[in-house]
Amino acid sequence: MDLLELRGKLDGIDEQIVKLYEERMEICSQVADYKIKTGKKVLDREREEEKLRKVCALTHNELNAHGVQELFEQIMSSSRKLQYSKLAKQGTGGKLPFIGVDKLDTESARVVFQGAEGAYSQMAMLQYFGSGVNSFHVDTFRDAMGAIEEGSADYAVLPIENSTAGIVNEIYDLLVEYENYIVGEQIIKIEHCLMGLPGTDMTQIKTVYSHPQSLMQSARYLNAHDNWRQISMQNNAFAARKVSEDKDFSQAAIASEQAAKIYGLDILERGVNQSETNSTRFIIVTNQKIFLKDAGKVSLCLEVAHESGSLYHMLSHIIYNNLNMTKIESRPIEGRNWEYRFFIDFEGNLADTAVKNALRGLREEARMMKILGNY
Repeated sequence: MDLLELRGKLDGIDEQIVKLYEERMEICSQVADYKIKTGKKVLDREREEEKLRKVCALTHNELNAHGVQELFEQIMSSSRKLQYSKLAKQGTGGKLPFIGVDKLDTESARVVFQGAEGAYSQMAMLQYFGSGVNSFHVDTFRDAMGAIEEGSADYAVLPIENSTAGIVNEIYDLLVEYENYIVGEQIIKIEHCLMGLPGTDMTQIKTVYSHPQSLMQSARYLNAHDNWRQISMQNNAFAARKVSEDKDFSQAAIASEQAAKIYGLDILERGVNQSETNSTRFIIVTNQKIFLKDAGKVSLCLEVAHESGSLYHMLSHIIYNNLNMTKIESRPIEGRNWEYRFFIDFEGNLADTAVKNALRGLREEARMMKILGNY
């Protein structure tokens, strides 16, 4: 047979496959109706594993068995998604414990940021909440998360990602540990300045203090001064404050221009970070399960089974519901070597039907799923 004849035969087989697929999905719809009436869960792992074993046993070689398993995993996945959709339409999909609000209460709010006066977190806070904000600062990110969890602050402003240095690992871990939720974000441009005591000469510098990410972002500049010792601090503003208090001309700090003004330091060089487009994304966090009604981004974390294809199947819920995933990160799970927790951002609102369907599927099939916020 020539190629056209072969393609004709394939077209005929494909028509049968489509017909049988639609017949199968119609029966799956009836299964969903039964489960709605009886309250049975959509995912039945034992039944699916038994089905995969049976269909693979019908094949005639190992390659076909592998292909059939993959095919039926997809078919059964489509079936589950159809059932989740029907459950949601019948009002039995479960309600998300988040309340939509028209606007955040920022006028009477108390806001906490990590660091000291002059920190980039303070700059982000002022841009988001305005110059009249009632605020205070703490030493660590954990202290900030604790302040909103216990109610001494209404909101916290925390850095989560830098366009050059990447994510702030500790923030991701704390979002899982604490029952706090993202309700907003603020992106600010970063321009690091090298600063020292008034009258400092560059030849006097022996030690430079800054936050680890700021040192990383300024690596190219610092590498040109390989005789300088680099020492990490919890915050850039802490570094500027230390140089101011120590009165040591051999010390310098990398921080913001605002920090130099606050602590009375001279700017020795501006823009020491190598990227002119360097920006940091800050999140606004609260202990209330709320979201703005016009929010457009959902953040969540999930844990999946440590086996082949598990993450792929989780992401399929986002694809099936036509949601645009904008970010995925992973963090090690403490106490479980080489297993990871995944953090995912996608476009959408918790009130959207497609988002509800995707979250229902993820919640049912992941080992753990937590919505971190909608903002």
